[in-house]
Amino acid sequence: MQRLLSQRIAALREARSAAQRTRMCRVVTQRQGVQCVVNGRTLLNFCSNDYLGLSQHPQVIAALHAASSAGSTASHLVCGHSAEHAGLEAALATWQQAPRALLFGSGYLANLAVLQALLGKGDACVQDKLNHASLIDGARLSGCTLKRYPHNDAQAAARQLHVDAQAVAVLATDGVFSMDGDVAPLAELAAVAHAHDALLYVDDAHGAGVLGAHGRGSIAAAGLTVEDAPLRLITFGKALGGVGAAVVGTDELIEHLLQTARPGIYTTALPPMQAAATRAAVQVVQSAQGDALRAQLHANIAQFRRAAAQLGLPLMASDTAIQPLLMGADADALTLSAALEAAGYWASAIRPPTVPEGSARLRITLSAAHTTQQIDGLLDALARSYTPPTQIYFSSV
Repeated sequence: MQRLLSQRIAALREARSAAQRTRMCRVVTQRQGVQCVVNGRTLLNFCSNDYLGLSQHPQVIAALHAASSAGSTASHLVCGHSAEHAGLEAALATWQQAPRALLFGSGYLANLAVLQALLGKGDACVQDKLNHASLIDGARLSGCTLKRYPHNDAQAAARQLHVDAQAVAVLATDGVFSMDGDVAPLAELAAVAHAHDALLYVDDAHGAGVLGAHGRGSIAAAGLTVEDAPLRLITFGKALGGVGAAVVGTDELIEHLLQTARPGIYTTALPPMQAAATRAAVQVVQSAQGDALRAQLHANIAQFRRAAAQLGLPLMASDTAIQPLLMGADADALTLSAALEAAGYWASAIRPPTVPEGSARLRITLSAAHTTQQIDGLLDALARSYTPPTQIYFSSV
């Protein structure tokens, strides 16, 4: 058995190498704003999810250092739930205008937890085809029937929701799609979910902090409330600049997750110092300072898209911080990424299986911390390095 496993691993390794799909971790030895030192070179980072620059915000760092404990020592339900955790859950619920929040170690764990706790054999989970992998994996592990509809097609979602009257149905979608940067039609999906007595669950990892009033996210931006979307995921590793996640929703659903969600019950709680730092980030996001950071981010997005259009760069349709430049072939995406790095800009090439076959791309992300000059520099480097793709055969449907 061990010999067969080794042969399989070797064959998969060789196939990844031949397809130019070997993944590598880049070691960052120093961060200063949007500048990173990688392998002794300083690069301007245009592939981070730190949309508001809060990972290095003085108020957030001060809260991290002032926290009483580095480790939580146990799971939440044993003795790991500290005052910092309780304070963060309360702050998140208030910010999101929902009754309650529940912390998890990561967004991936939270999505596994939600779908496994709510669904089982005979139930149905209807999902957008471009949903994050954690939503897909959560549905598969729950044992329910997983149905996937063409990207952002609410009417197709409605057709998929025709299920047995005794079956529980969850309609799950990203709020902002992590690789395309577009926003789900949440108002339409909420109406579809209501018409079919399904629960709408929104993974708002890339919307929270940057969209809607006070940065409440894509649900608020769509004019919806907790009555329309009873559960949502808020992650701390994007606009909030930290690590971890929370599920926010009705008291009934959150209590059920607390009692039954295995990825929450059987894992050590987040470090209290991280909870304190995230609470500080939530305070910044809701303040006038947060409004200013969002305004700067949206100005940076507009600047980049306007200049990219003038240069003839075929960006995908996105008004968010995620600005994908579709290349198609893996080799083309890698070549452009390497050319930008040689010029001092870090914009990673994203390849299958993270994105569909034929849709390799540069996932360029903007931050409120980028200056006008830095964005202009990236655009100049793109103008010098970009050549039209050799092949694109991507279809989101």
